[in-house]
Amino acid sequence: MFGQRGGRHGEGAMRGTGGRARLFGQGDLRLVVLELLQERPRHGYEVIKAIEERVGGDYSPSPGVIYPTLTLLAELGHAQVTAQEGDRKQYSITPAGAEFLAGQRATLDAVNERLDDAGRSGHAMRAPELQRALHNFRMALHLRMARGTLDIAQIRAITEAIDAAAKAIERS
Repeated sequence: MFGQRGGRHGEGAMRGTGGRARLFGQGDLRLVVLELLQERPRHGYEVIKAIEERVGGDYSPSPGVIYPTLTLLAELGHAQVTAQEGDRKQYSITPAGAEFLAGQRATLDAVNERLDDAGRSGHAMRAPELQRALHNFRMALHLRMARGTLDIAQIRAITEAIDAAAKAIERS
């Protein structure tokens, strides 16, 4: 799965076999951040990592999206800085933020469903054993082709092996 980092005002996108699909619409990222702050107070970096983990590593919002979002939530009275160590600010949700979040439950549920789907869709491609097998396949093909010209029988044998593997994968 290919991800795109961040986006204007939290509008993240993911690219898959079906092209681009919007991960966050206008205001959706704010809701996700508020929900994360409702779970527990967090630093901006922790918010980034929590979202990245939620979608299985296929998308990571940029600091240039998350930190302004946290600042906006604080300006709106939906979040507040509860601790600060140097430049690191820890944010938590305010009662007004919790009330706002509760009023946006249907929208948040839809966003969470998209995030869950995004996290599931890329899982297989991150499986270490699958990555190892793909690497072995590419390396074997590369090494064989580097040994020299293939005759018709060799090309046919390699093609048949690849086609058989593809059919077995489709049936699994």
